[in-house]
Amino acid sequence: MVKLKLRPLPDDKPVKLTVELPASLHRDMILYGELLGRAGGQGAVEPVRLIVPILERFIATDRGFAKARKGDGK
Repeated sequence: MVKLKLRPLPDDKPVKLTVELPASLHRDMILYGELLGRAGGQGAVEPVRLIVPILERFIATDRGFAKARKGDGK
């Protein structure tokens, strides 16, 4: 077998999920999208476009998760 510097590439195909949100959360996401759009000098951002960045930000800033991910999750 040939020894390569690159390791096998991870499966990075998008995964489609269907979720139900409480109406109050949906309203908040609509407002957030409007505020974000105003701040950027654009139109409102659709709530569906906020889901991935919000989840990525949440995961990236959760200290407990980061610790558990490293194997220190005591």
